[in-house]
Amino acid sequence: MRALLLLAFLLSLTSCYESTRNCKDYKTGTFRFDYIVDGTSKSANFKRTERYSINFYDGKTDSSEVKWINDCEFVLYKINPKSIAEKDPIHMKILTTTDSSYTFEYAKASFNEGEPQRKEKGIAIKID
Repeated sequence: MRALLLLAFLLSLTSCYESTRNCKDYKTGTFRFDYIVDGTSKSANFKRTERYSINFYDGKTDSSEVKWINDCEFVLYKINPKSIAEKDPIHMKILTTTDSSYTFEYAKASFNEGEPQRKEKGIAIKID
């Protein structure tokens, strides 16, 4: 019986946990994003204004228009897509924030029927 009461108590503590989201702090600024491609760690920077996101990676620059849905969600539209796949907008959602970073989830905002919707997560660190 004690074990059952302890389990119920522990479950009640975890169900009350709410992650922090101060999304307004991350609407604009310069950020770093670390990622892995084919087993190799890479890093990219991006600068976001209220209206644009400019990505700097592998010696390239890529720009997107930002359309905010609410303080924690926005959609990115490539300004000069180079392929059909790049024409698909990307839905971004800030899941949690800290004093210097945020965890986000992203996926294609539109997808074809029968195509699985794949969501990925990442962490962006504010550097300016």
